[in-house]
Amino acid sequence: MSENEAQYKKMTETPIPVLVTKLGIPTMISMLVTNIYNMADTFFVGQLGTSASGAVGVVFGLMAILQAFGFMFGHGSGSIVSRRLGAGRLDEASRVASTGFFMALFSGAAIGVLGLIFINPLMRLLGSTPTILPYARDYGIFILLAGPFMTGSFALNNLLRYEGLASRAMIGLVSGGVLNIFGDMIFIFGFKMGTAGAGLSTALSQTAGFFILLSIYLKAGTQARLSIRRASFTPAIVGDICATGFPSLLRQGLSSISTMVLNRQAKPFGDAAISAMSIVGRVNFFAFAVGLGLGQGFQPVSSFNYGAKKYSRVKKSFWFTTLASEALMVIAGAVMFFNTESIVALFRDDPEVTAIGAYALKWQSAALLLQPIAVCSNMMFQSCGYSLLASATAVLRSGLYFIPTIMLLSRLWGLFGIQISQPVADALLFVTSVPLLLWFMRSLPPDGEDAKKS
Repeated sequence: MSENEAQYKKMTETPIPVLVTKLGIPTMISMLVTNIYNMADTFFVGQLGTSASGAVGVVFGLMAILQAFGFMFGHGSGSIVSRRLGAGRLDEASRVASTGFFMALFSGAAIGVLGLIFINPLMRLLGSTPTILPYARDYGIFILLAGPFMTGSFALNNLLRYEGLASRAMIGLVSGGVLNIFGDMIFIFGFKMGTAGAGLSTALSQTAGFFILLSIYLKAGTQARLSIRRASFTPAIVGDICATGFPSLLRQGLSSISTMVLNRQAKPFGDAAISAMSIVGRVNFFAFAVGLGLGQGFQPVSSFNYGAKKYSRVKKSFWFTTLASEALMVIAGAVMFFNTESIVALFRDDPEVTAIGAYALKWQSAALLLQPIAVCSNMMFQSCGYSLLASATAVLRSGLYFIPTIMLLSRLWGLFGIQISQPVADALLFVTSVPLLLWFMRSLPPDGEDAKKS
C-alpha cells in the first residue's frame, strides 16, 4: 500500500473519536503553547507598568491582522488541498498549496512595509492612548519586521493540519513558543529592552518556527509539495483560495477591528481599563484554545471526508468534536469563574485593573459554554467549501454582533457595558448558528452522492 493510499484509508476508515482526537491533541498542544507565550508577553510586560501592559492589547490587534491573512491563505488553500487529496488529485493539491503559501508571504511583507511607514497612526488606530503609544510602537516595530514569517508560519501550519499532519505542525509552534518565553526574560529584563524586548522575542521566535515548518516541506515529508514553480496565480486558483479562506480573513480581521473598537471604547476609563480587558481577552482565549484546538483537528477530517463523499463521517465528526469541546469548556469555565481576581492579579498587580478585569472575566467564563457549537459549525462550513455560509457566521460574532453591541452597551452602561459585550455577542451567535447548522446537516446527501450547494 502506497503512502497516499494509507493516508486515504486513515482519513476515511479510522473511527471518528480516535481520528479527531489523534489530530486534535497536537493542535491543542500547539494552541496552548501559542497562548502560553502570548500570556508570557502579557505577564512579563505587565511587570513594566499599567501603560506597558495596555500596549500588549494594542499590538494584539496588529498580530490579529497578520494572523488574518496567514489564516486566509492557509485555511483557504488547506481546505482545497485536503479535498483534492480526498479525491486523489495530488498535482492539483501541490499547485494550490504552493500558491497559498507564497500569497501568505507576499501579504505579510506588504503589511510589514505599510505598517512601518505609518507606525504611529497605526498604533493610534488600534487604540493607543498617548501614554501607551511609546510602548506599543516599540513592541509593534519588531512584529511588523517579522510580518512575512508570521503569515507564512500560519499558512504552513494550516496546510500541514489539513493534510492530517497535525503532530508535525505542532513542532514549529511549540518550538517558537518555548523560544519566546525564554526570549522575553532575556530581552525584557536581561538586556533591559522593555516592550521592545517583547517584540523582538516574538519576532525571532515566529521566524524560527517558520523555518522549522518550512523544513518539513523541503524534506518532502508531505503529499503536497511546495515550490515557486508549482505556484499558479491564475484567477481560478487564486479566486478559489481567497473565497474558501475569506471566512478566516473575516474572523481574524474582524477580531483585530474588535480589539481596536474595544480599546477605543475603554479609553475614557483610562489605561487600567485597556490593560484589564487585554488581560481578560488573553486569559479567555487561552481557555477557549483547548476546544478550538480540538476543532482544528476536526477540520481536516470533515474536509477530507466531504471530498471523499463520506458525509456520514462529516456529521459524526462534528457532533463528537462539539460535545467534547463543550465538556472541556465546562471545566475551563468553572476554573476561571471561581478564580477571576487571582487570575487577573497574576498579570498586573493593580487593584483597579484587577477589579475591572475580574468582573469581565466572570461573565466571559460563563459565556464559554455557548461557543463550541457556533465555532465548530463555522469550521465545518468552511472545511466543506460553503464559503458564503462560513463567511456569514464569521462576520456575526466579531463584526455584526460584537462591534455594535460594545458601542451600544458602553454608551448605555459605561464600563459595565464594555465588560458584558463579548458574552452578549456570543449568546446572539449561538442563537443564530443553531438553525444554520440544522439546515446544513439536512442538506448533506447519502454517502457516495454529489453534494449540491445552494
